[in-house]
Amino acid sequence: MTLAAQCCRLARFQASLHTFAMFRTHPRIERMALPDGASCYIVDDALDEPQRWVRLAVREQARFERAAHNAYPGLELRMPAAVTVHLEDFFNQHLRTALGARRTLRSHSRMALVTLAEHELQPRQWICHRDRWVSEPEQCIAASVLYLFEDPALGGTNFFRARRSATETAQLVHDSGTEDGPAFAARYGIRPGYLTESNDWFEKIASVPARYNRLIVYDGDLYHCADIRAPERMVADPAQGRLTLNGFFTCRRAAG
Repeated sequence: MTLAAQCCRLARFQASLHTFAMFRTHPRIERMALPDGASCYIVDDALDEPQRWVRLAVREQARFERAAHNAYPGLELRMPAAVTVHLEDFFNQHLRTALGARRTLRSHSRMALVTLAEHELQPRQWICHRDRWVSEPEQCIAASVLYLFEDPALGGTNFFRARRSATETAQLVHDSGTEDGPAFAARYGIRPGYLTESNDWFEKIASVPARYNRLIVYDGDLYHCADIRAPERMVADPAQGRLTLNGFFTCRRAAG
């Protein structure tokens, strides 16, 4: 496909999103209490027309790609501003205050598909993670995941807390991104594969089951990961795979 054709297709993709209705006007939001005073907020039947988003992902399947800048174990399709604005508006209106934030500074969103088999995972994908790309103490990250697949067996989201000191855990995370698999496994005793239960380094504190058209929103500073118990079913077909719409919101912390 020529560059001109690619640009034309991208323009049509972005234009089509302006016709999409997004969130229901009166959402029902439930709070899941987590240890240490944390929360995960759950919104079922979040989108007006979730099937349109699945069809969109199928149509744009060729534009999903592996992102080198993060440890996501699959393919991503960055969403244009038209989608991110809707996500941010919903977050600002219904959930920002509950998560202890007072102003959204920036945000971005993407569709995502888990696709990697367990033997393809790097050590940093064997452990849970936090969304922490801000260094200013007055800022925080909120994250959202919207499940766009109908089979709950493809996996929801797990939350963890560290069992070791902050220093030890930080070293583990650092080494997961610099050491090869055998060296990392020997050093830390963590087996290759998706993390689904507690181990010597992380205690699982909660699990949110997947449900079609369910949105969850949580503090990105919590350790978390997808609950992948059937890795052989992680495929690159948006109509059959673990398709999600993910949002990330950098916010100013509320005073106090």
